Amino acid sequence: MNNENGDMGDVVRNSMEPCLRNRRGAVEVSLTNHLADLHVVRWGPLRVNGHEIPPEDLVLFPEEGAVTRGEHVSPERPFPFGRQRTVCIRTSVPALDKGEHRFEGELECGQHGVLRWDATETIEVSPSRTDGRIPREEEDDYSEAIVQARRAHVEDWAGTRLNHVSRHSFAPGHARHSCELFTGVAQVPIGVVGPLVVHGEHADGPYLIPLATTEGTMVASYNRGIKLLNACGGARCTVLDGSMQRAPVFVFDDAKQGRDFVSWIRTQQEVIAERAESTSHVAKLLRIEAFQVHRIVFLRFNFMTGDAAGQNMVGKATFEALQWIRTHYPTIRASFLEGNISTDKKSSQLNILQTRGKRVTAEVVVPRELLMTSMRTRVSQAVLYQRICSEGSRLAGSHNNGAQSANALAALFIATGQDVAALAESAAGTLFTNETAEGDLYASITLPSLVLATHGGGTGLPTQRECLELLDCYGRGKVLRLAEIVAGVVLAGELSLMCAVASERGSEEWVSSHERMGRHH
Repeated sequence: MNNENGDMGDVVRNSMEPCLRNRRGAVEVSLTNHLADLHVVRWGPLRVNGHEIPPEDLVLFPEEGAVTRGEHVSPERPFPFGRQRTVCIRTSVPALDKGEHRFEGELECGQHGVLRWDATETIEVSPSRTDGRIPREEEDDYSEAIVQARRAHVEDWAGTRLNHVSRHSFAPGHARHSCELFTGVAQVPIGVVGPLVVHGEHADGPYLIPLATTEGTMVASYNRGIKLLNACGGARCTVLDGSMQRAPVFVFDDAKQGRDFVSWIRTQQEVIAERAESTSHVAKLLRIEAFQVHRIVFLRFNFMTGDAAGQNMVGKATFEALQWIRTHYPTIRASFLEGNISTDKKSSQLNILQTRGKRVTAEVVVPRELLMTSMRTRVSQAVLYQRICSEGSRLAGSHNNGAQSANALAALFIATGQDVAALAESAAGTLFTNETAEGDLYASITLPSLVLATHGGGTGLPTQRECLELLDCYGRGKVLRLAEIVAGVVLAGELSLMCAVASERGSEEWVSSHERMGRHH
């Protein structure tokens, strides 16, 4: 690299650290500025092996800030290129073959003049001659060979290395039915808290709790809440209800035809249940609800699904019923398997009222002296704060008036192989507190739409199975136990954070703990 106003030779060349690589099927150049804070007023053309790429075909990706094209850089719109910052320049040139390649370019930088640079780079691997399509194998897409080929393609395409993504302790075949186009794993730190003492109808005794998270202070917060619950004798947990829904929708010529259809459905529920349940030895149809608007009828099928979360199970069962209904009621103008009134993987007031997954409650009474010594807050202060939070949640239209239910649920879902997208509905909840006649704190959390499984889906993956076994919740007959344990963990987190914010020290613990454990300084 040299400066038009004076040759700076290798001093300036080394100050830009130019690097060339194949990435995303094209040539990409990166520059790291070790010179000074620069304001680029013109981004000149880039030449690769003598082929000139004009500024309009260069896309600039700074470390921070907006992506821009080289042609848009001007004195009126200078490109800030700070010292110790890197910019990646994506070109329109297809990925280069293995071997040595020369590239050069120039920047006009105001008082620093025109900076010209050049370098030679060796490409170590020949590019994949595809349009980016990911390799797959029809017969066995989980063999070691195809997984390695897929990884090599991804690395070549992205210009990066999957050193950690590629390190997994189980054979790729374990991911069959859980993940298509398996390429590797995402490793999430797991912290273990507890043991949490749970008193329920299905869970009884102490349980160690695995929490998979990347949020500093979260594990510590739950451990603090668990310590408080245990000091009170543990969490009392009760499963109140359970069901899983699929909601087909039907369209008629007019509203009267829709009303007549609803009446007919009510006379046919026994045969519809028989057809639906024929698809599974587990699914049991509890009831069919009808909701009509205009000439459209929504039917909400409610099933019991055993130890599986059951979304796919009830989809298959409802489809079988839907086919029978279509055959026996010819005036239907249109129908679809899902009309969105089940609000699958979406939070809704209907599911809060009627249950989706498991409805479970965890509760505790905290003696006032213990609350003060352990959490440094008074009962009246905690109750007041929770009432204020409930009012704020109501104003915001929130489906949870607590502090952090989603933290425990997300961490437990990842650790135990749950369908993480179901967090959208599972995180709905109602936290209730009051001062007892004895002056102690009663606290209770109800999760009305907790979607869980201990059998099927991702629960059989090796890591997730280990976490479920840690909880004594792997396999059939364990889902209600898991629901009670999860509710107890959620209550622990609600108490911990609520008391931290409402403490006598005025939320200092909340801020200081995140400052100490949750920030990268």
